[in-house]
Amino acid sequence: MDLSPAYQPLIAALWYLLPFLFIASLIRSPWFKGKFGEFLVNLSARWFLDKSRYHLIKNVTLPTEDGTTQIDHVLVSEFGVFVVETKNMKGWIFGSPHQRSWTQKIFRSNHRFQNPLHQNYKHVKTLQALLGLGDQQVHSLVVFVGNSTFKTPMPENVTQGLRYVRYIKSKTDRVLTQKEVAAAREKVASGRLKASFATDQAHARYVRGLVAERSGNEPRRPKSGLLRFLAFSVLMLGVGAIGLNAYSNFASQAMALGTKRSAEPRVKSAPQPSLRRAESEPEMDSRTAEPVLPSNLVVQRVHQSPSELFLARQECNSLIAAVIGNPDPRLMRDKDKACARYEAMKGEMN
Repeated sequence: MDLSPAYQPLIAALWYLLPFLFIASLIRSPWFKGKFGEFLVNLSARWFLDKSRYHLIKNVTLPTEDGTTQIDHVLVSEFGVFVVETKNMKGWIFGSPHQRSWTQKIFRSNHRFQNPLHQNYKHVKTLQALLGLGDQQVHSLVVFVGNSTFKTPMPENVTQGLRYVRYIKSKTDRVLTQKEVAAAREKVASGRLKASFATDQAHARYVRGLVAERSGNEPRRPKSGLLRFLAFSVLMLGVGAIGLNAYSNFASQAMALGTKRSAEPRVKSAPQPSLRRAESEPEMDSRTAEPVLPSNLVVQRVHQSPSELFLARQECNSLIAAVIGNPDPRLMRDKDKACARYEAMKGEMN
């Protein structure tokens, strides 16, 4: 029994379902959460801070003595240089300024992560060394975005959502001149590494090495996320192409059948001729003579039913798709036979 027609609606449904699954898996990934959190901070900074007084520089990677350090956002103004670390997290957050690690609690699950104030301390010191500024001129700021709740008292420079804008605006003492602001922006632009995928990967390898050194384990090889992404994209496009091809073939065949049915005139069958021979007609040898049909008899061609033609078409398409994924000689022979049978039936239809 040929079940290929039953598979076609499933393939067509997958064509629409796979993009949603891909988007859902992308949204749940840590990479997307981090980038989305940085995007929210960038957007709110451009909306709620005066661009002429606060100059935003994002994704700054600076070289250090032992590797690199990456800063999410740098805001340069007359009121100081703000070094912003973004955390896109949910759940309950427990921690204090002097603890080495903080805790994220989601229902009964606990996850420990590095104290973001300690993490941002290296950013601040690296930027101070580059710009030649003092502690009063550089401010450390941590911003949590997402549905998170602080369950322990936090210092004023650890904020949630748009509260970081309030913290920045609370600094009203001018500690830099306009020339120093311009010089600081130029030094950051010239001292940073080029923002690229290679720079991000090199920094990620450096961070994995630090984590492995602290834990005493060998550095883990990075997961081939890009390779999986490309493979998933190719698979999605392949399945989508098969489904779209099956749908277009079905629609075109249905339209052709409908047009042909509406154009064909109805043919009435002529009455059957009498089997009696006239007495004057000479007898003929049935072994050598060919039957002569009356001129008023209309010969009707026996057409294949549309359902059989459709099934043959679907069988041919299914075997073509199977051969693409598995070029087995037996499948190829079956494909040639099925497609030849379909072409023959289509010729009879025409």
